[in-house]
Amino acid sequence: MEAQLVYIALAAVFGIFMAWGIGANDVANAMATSVGSKALTIKQAILVAAIFEFLGAVLAGGAVTSTIRKGIVDASLLNETPELLVYGMLASLLAAAIWLLIASRNGWPVSTTHSIVGAIVGFAAVGIGMDAVQWGKVGTIVMSWVVSPVTAGFIAYLIFGSVQRLILTQPDPLEKARRYVPVYIFFAAFTITLVTILKGLTHVGLELKMSHSYMLAVAIAIVVAAIGKVAIARIEPDPKAEKKQHFHTVERVFAILMVVTACSMAFAHGSNDVANAIGPLAAVISIAQSGVIGAKSSIPLWVLVLGGAGIVIGLATYGRHVIATVGEKITQLTPSRGFAAELAAATTIVIASGTGIPISTTHTLVGAVLGVGLARGIDAIDLRVVGRIFVSWAVTIPAGALLAILFFYILKAVLP
Repeated sequence: MEAQLVYIALAAVFGIFMAWGIGANDVANAMATSVGSKALTIKQAILVAAIFEFLGAVLAGGAVTSTIRKGIVDASLLNETPELLVYGMLASLLAAAIWLLIASRNGWPVSTTHSIVGAIVGFAAVGIGMDAVQWGKVGTIVMSWVVSPVTAGFIAYLIFGSVQRLILTQPDPLEKARRYVPVYIFFAAFTITLVTILKGLTHVGLELKMSHSYMLAVAIAIVVAAIGKVAIARIEPDPKAEKKQHFHTVERVFAILMVVTACSMAFAHGSNDVANAIGPLAAVISIAQSGVIGAKSSIPLWVLVLGGAGIVIGLATYGRHVIATVGEKITQLTPSRGFAAELAAATTIVIASGTGIPISTTHTLVGAVLGVGLARGIDAIDLRVVGRIFVSWAVTIPAGALLAILFFYILKAVLP
C-alpha cells in the first residue's frame, strides 16, 4: 500500500477516535445541566445532541480549517520534511483521544481543546524543537484555566441570585415567573443567537458585521420571548405535583427554556469543536495528497460527516460518566439552576468572542455550575468532586504532550 493511503487511513481512524472522545467528554459536559436538572432524560439528551451536534458539525463545521489548532506551532519549519508533521498530527490525534478516553471513563470533564493543544505542543517541542512552539500562545490558553470558570461562575451566581430574589422567594412565584421569565428568555435567545453567529456561522462564510450580528440577535430574541410569554401564560398550576415538589410549576417553565438552550448550544458546539478532531485529520490528508504544508486545509464533506458521527457515538456510548459528574455530583441542579448555568456559559462565550479572552467551553460550563451552587452556599457543593476536576484540568496538557511524544517516536519508527 502506498504511504499516502496509510497516512490517510490512520488519520481517519484516529480522527473518528478523537471525535468519539469529544462526544464522550465535551458534549456530555454540555448536556449535563439539562440531564442533571431532569429537563431532559439521558435518551432525549442523546437524541437532541445527535441531531444538533451533527448538523452543527456538518453544516457549519467549516469548509476550511487551520492546519495547526490555535497557531501554537510554526509549521513552516517543517517545509523540507512534511512527513514529520504527518507523524506529529497522527500522534497528537491518538494521544488526545486516549487522554479523553481515560478522562471520560473516570467522569472528568476536561477540555478537548487543551487535550489536542497539549498533544501538538508535545510532539512539536520534541519533533521540531522548542523554538517551534509559540509559548506565548500556550500561556494564554493556560490562562483560560482560571479565566473561564471564574467569569462563568460569577455570572451564574448573579443570574441565579436574581432568579431567587425575583421569583423563588416571592409569595406567588408562578405569577412572578410569568412576569420575569420572558425577560430571561430574551437574554437567553439573544446570547445563544450571538454564540451561534460568532462561533458557528462564521465557519460557513456568513460573516456579519458585529453591529448586524447584535441587531439580528435582538430581533430573534424579541420573537422568541414573545412566543415564550404566550406559552408560559398557558401553563396551569398542578397542586398535586406542588405537594410533592415545591416550585414544580415554576420549574416546568424553566425546563422548556432549557430544551431550547440545549439545542442551540449543541449546534454551536458541533460547529466549533469538531475542528479539534478534523483539523489535524485535514492536515494529514492535505499533506498526503499534495506533499506540501499549507496554513489552511480544505475539508472534504466525508471528513465532516465522520467527525459528526464520531461525536454522536461518543456521547451515546460513554457520555453518561461525565454527565453524572457535572449534572449531579458537583451540586444538585433543577431546571432554574441549570438554566442559570447555561445562560452564564453562553454569556461568557459571547464576552470571550468579543474581547479575545481565551476560554474553554468545558471550564466555562463547570464554572457556571459552581457559581449556581455557590449562590446556595458552599455546603451545596461537593468540594471533593471539584478538587478532582481541577486536578484533571491541570494534568490535561502535560498528559496530552507526553502521550504525543511517545506515539510520535513509535510512528516515526514504523511508518514509511
